[in-house]
Amino acid sequence: MALAQKLLLRQTQALVMTPQLMQAIKLLQLSHLDLAAYVEGELERNPLLERPADEEQGRDDVEANADASSPPEEEPAGADWMDNRLESRQAIEARLDTDLNNVFPDDAASGPARAAESPLGAYSDWAATGAGGRNDREYNLEAFATAETTLAGHLAEQVSLTFTDPIERMVARYLVDLVDDAGYLPGDLADAAERLGASPAQIESVLARLQEFDPPGVCARNLAECLAIQLRELNRLDPAMEALLGHLELVAKRDSSALRKICGVDEEDLAEMIGEIKSLNPKPGLAFSSVLVQPIVPDVFVRKSADGGWTVELNHDTLPKVLVNQTYYAKVSKTAKNDAEKSYLAECLQTATWLVRALDQRAKTILKVASEIVRQQEAFFASGVQYLRPLNLKTVADAIGMHESTVSRVTANKYMAAARGTFEMKFFFTSAIASADGGEAHSAEAVRYRIKQLVDAETPQAIMSDDAIVEHLRRAGINIARRTVAKYREAMRIPSSVQRRREKQAAINGSAAN
Repeated sequence: MALAQKLLLRQTQALVMTPQLMQAIKLLQLSHLDLAAYVEGELERNPLLERPADEEQGRDDVEANADASSPPEEEPAGADWMDNRLESRQAIEARLDTDLNNVFPDDAASGPARAAESPLGAYSDWAATGAGGRNDREYNLEAFATAETTLAGHLAEQVSLTFTDPIERMVARYLVDLVDDAGYLPGDLADAAERLGASPAQIESVLARLQEFDPPGVCARNLAECLAIQLRELNRLDPAMEALLGHLELVAKRDSSALRKICGVDEEDLAEMIGEIKSLNPKPGLAFSSVLVQPIVPDVFVRKSADGGWTVELNHDTLPKVLVNQTYYAKVSKTAKNDAEKSYLAECLQTATWLVRALDQRAKTILKVASEIVRQQEAFFASGVQYLRPLNLKTVADAIGMHESTVSRVTANKYMAAARGTFEMKFFFTSAIASADGGEAHSAEAVRYRIKQLVDAETPQAIMSDDAIVEHLRRAGINIARRTVAKYREAMRIPSSVQRRREKQAAINGSAAN
């Protein structure tokens, strides 16, 4: 078969996304810190953008404390100003398109629409790549440097590896967020239990496991508890040492006679015990990097309203505010000498107008998605984490008339603050398990919690097999297969019924022997 070149006409359909729409989509998934940095860059690049008067006054007050000896640079006027700006000119589409109601995934940006941007077609991404397989202009060796490990990150990794139960994992993450730089937790955790809707016993159970984390002594509520954790790991926490830890104020006063009576030891043993305490680390958290951790600032506030419902409002402190200076544009446009200068000014005006519109639509979209999440998960806000409903992106997207990818972007890197604490928006999306009686489905996390409750309530004489757990859940209206129960049980590291019976019987025999 001979090969020949041909010219063919084909009619195809493809999604074409303008640069403005693609950038508006990216703005959705930015956190408020990243968004603020982006807007700051636009303010520096575009002379027609400015902050509102109130924000500009606050910025001037801060900058007034800078180096007063440096004279301010004067802004070039007329043609000189435009000549300088033309060096950084970028082509921008004339059409302002920031409609986010029918946004498709990022893959939609590829294909014919993207191929048209370069004569290399679909391979345009490699146009600037040299023989070494990378673009030297964008290569940054520092990007491969190992980041310093912080205490918060170190504890978060251990939480992910230790806790499989969703309820316990959430409690653990909440408590880890309370740990200060020295590695301590607040003395009273009653407020944490109230906010999470968890029992004090659940909090204490999770705390006991957190106190087994590295570094030894972390997650303690006071100095005595911190030292006790470290001594227990060294197998040196005997009754005499416990008595000594209970009277650390006497150690500070060096009242050895009182300490000998309390601990029941002689002078030599007391000196050895105090030496062991001095060898411990009273602030285990300080061994990690002291990198400043940015606190979580919520993007949305959820409050109980007077009529019993919920009020959802944006945190305006996280929303950058910019204006288009039409007066400055009218003044400078009169000095334009040629079509290139006029075109540049027109593009600056289009870019500024688009950014204002994109920020406004981003705020409205976040509020719309957050309001629907609160409506779907009202039981959680009213009663606690155990009442989370199964929820997916499609449910929210259909309810508010948007695409699933838009909802996914909106909920990324966004936080919602309520009376029970601050939660990432992604937290409220949970998988579903069908109801046995055709009623409302149950969330997978709630089913796992029920399975763990059943196992915890077992006695050595009444160990439940996976089949028995299935029957119990079905009587409770949860339609679940045996293999699903086994999968959830193994994920939570719960042994089989045979192994649980042996372990509990061995525990009883050990207690009887003692």
